[in-house]
Amino acid sequence: MADLQTSQIRNVAFAAHNGAGKTSLADALFFTAGGATRQGRVDDRTSVSDFEPEEQRRGSSVQLAVLPCSWKDHRINVLDTPGYPDFRGDMVSAIRVADSVIIVVSAASGIEVGAQQAWNYTQDLGIPTAIVVSKLDRENTSFTQRCAEIAGAWGRQCVAVQKINGEAASLSGVSNDFETGGLDESVIEAIAEADDDLMLKYLEGEALSPNEVSTGLKAGILSRSIIPIFGTSAFANIGSAELLDAIVSLFPSPDDVEAPEIPEGAQANFVFKTSADPFVGKLSYFRVYGETLRSNTPLWNANKGENERVAQVYQPLGKETASVDSVIRGDIGVISRLAHTQTFDTLGDKGSELKLGGVSLPSPVFALAVTPNSQADLDKMADSLTRMTEEDPTLEIERNADTSETVLHGLGDIHVDLAIERIARKFGVHLNTALPSIPYRETVVGQTSVSYKHKKQSGGRGQYGHVVLQVSPAGAGEGITFGSKVVGGNVPKDYIPAVEKGVRNAAIGGVVAGFPVVDVAVVLTDGSSHSVDSSGMAFEIAGSMGFRQAVRDANPTLLEPILKLKILTPDNCAGDVMGDLNGRRARIGGMEPKGNGLTEITAEAPASMMQRYAADLRSLTQARGDFSAVMDHYEPVPPQDARRVIAARQSGEEE
Repeated sequence: MADLQTSQIRNVAFAAHNGAGKTSLADALFFTAGGATRQGRVDDRTSVSDFEPEEQRRGSSVQLAVLPCSWKDHRINVLDTPGYPDFRGDMVSAIRVADSVIIVVSAASGIEVGAQQAWNYTQDLGIPTAIVVSKLDRENTSFTQRCAEIAGAWGRQCVAVQKINGEAASLSGVSNDFETGGLDESVIEAIAEADDDLMLKYLEGEALSPNEVSTGLKAGILSRSIIPIFGTSAFANIGSAELLDAIVSLFPSPDDVEAPEIPEGAQANFVFKTSADPFVGKLSYFRVYGETLRSNTPLWNANKGENERVAQVYQPLGKETASVDSVIRGDIGVISRLAHTQTFDTLGDKGSELKLGGVSLPSPVFALAVTPNSQADLDKMADSLTRMTEEDPTLEIERNADTSETVLHGLGDIHVDLAIERIARKFGVHLNTALPSIPYRETVVGQTSVSYKHKKQSGGRGQYGHVVLQVSPAGAGEGITFGSKVVGGNVPKDYIPAVEKGVRNAAIGGVVAGFPVVDVAVVLTDGSSHSVDSSGMAFEIAGSMGFRQAVRDANPTLLEPILKLKILTPDNCAGDVMGDLNGRRARIGGMEPKGNGLTEITAEAPASMMQRYAADLRSLTQARGDFSAVMDHYEPVPPQDARRVIAARQSGEEE
């Protein structure tokens, strides 16, 4: 588009519950705007937005896609985001660089968990928002009823600004009432409230002109005093042109919204998505917040403190890219093969300290331990995992020192499973997976004192070390504390550090079941030495063996990690969810109605009982539930469960 200005750009993120029709709508807009010669369809795997093999196989989005639509001398960058909770990190990334959000609500299903989460997120950010009621061609659907439901759930500022011709299967068209002034009186009043001059005119009984209605509506959208509702059928491509018209005339441009302060003439480019392409290398998707970015421009990564060279800039077109000379302020582009840059980095001028962060990602709730399938896979495993986490920052790699496992964390079982599939497809690395070992701990609940003498004579110089250790519980989180109360030099000072080393080494290896010993206070109270046979090694062995004996005598117990949970469930599933939690040894903290037929349950539960919870909750709630889990503390394992864990550990079985 020649001589494009920032005022002609619209960056719009699409968000919805999985299956609401969001991607079908994006395909319909792209086709209507002339971006494709035929309309892409999710069901027949021709969607321009869902182009990854995993998306086509599943029939739903698993990653963010950018579809630029050229419409009436404007560029509308549609950022189509996944609706499935496992991939909501991409929704967060898209909204970070969008100037407005469209929440898609299915006319057939109404407000679902994903739509509610998107609404809550836009509320928190204060970003201009609109709603599209999709699938209006379905039987037994009603635009009027859905609009009433939305206004009841999200507030009277949610108002219909279109007239729908026909209902359900008889749907024949959509018209933008704001273009003719044909809106309901309640909507006109809401528009007038967004502008003082219009309010004065309205109160004086004068009719607002169509231009004043559009101007007031745009101001109301920008201030969020008005949330317009539109209607579409993507499958029949009804309402697409009207929605594009509305986006151009009503939605904010980058010039209209509050932006970070950028020095005049400075480069400021924010990377919001990374794609690991096996053929063209790493692709970095960015939005320009500063000066126009041209090809062959040297840039500085403020986050990494490294230079980056931009050879060519591109415009994203779904899975394709088109080379362009430059990307102007407010627009979205792509750069390939950046050496140091990762998602959420800022690229600016040399020496610039400007960082355009501000993205808070959801925390992982599911994990799998990964191992290479072959020696060849072992050689490439670390690199492939790193590249995948660069592409998707909601994935996290943990190399667990306690269990000696490499663990891949994600937002759900499907999220992690698909990451493993993509690693195999993109990088040719095949990984085996299993549930991670639970990082149990050992401690003591009693107090004891033991005397341990390490004495060995085998011809020549022998070994002698004698310690008296007092062992008792320490405070939670204190680990192993060590002190000495030896008097009279019974244990020479030079050997006391060796005793402590022996204690700490024994604690790492565990006593009862091989798990690390924590929160134990150890005091060396007495002992004895030999003028010839004593050595640091002898006292280290005495400290280690004495500690192990003391732990066994001080009523040892197994500790397990406890997670703090927040679970969002439909009201009609809350009973089943509560019953399931009780079967997982969970303690229910409370239940809070969240409106719109949703309830939030807070609870604490052992990590060992929650490893498959992502899939189980999906089953319990028909994929309408969601949860977050964070590690909170350790507490004792019930005796019967502890015996099972210890027996499995001692027999070498996988817990």
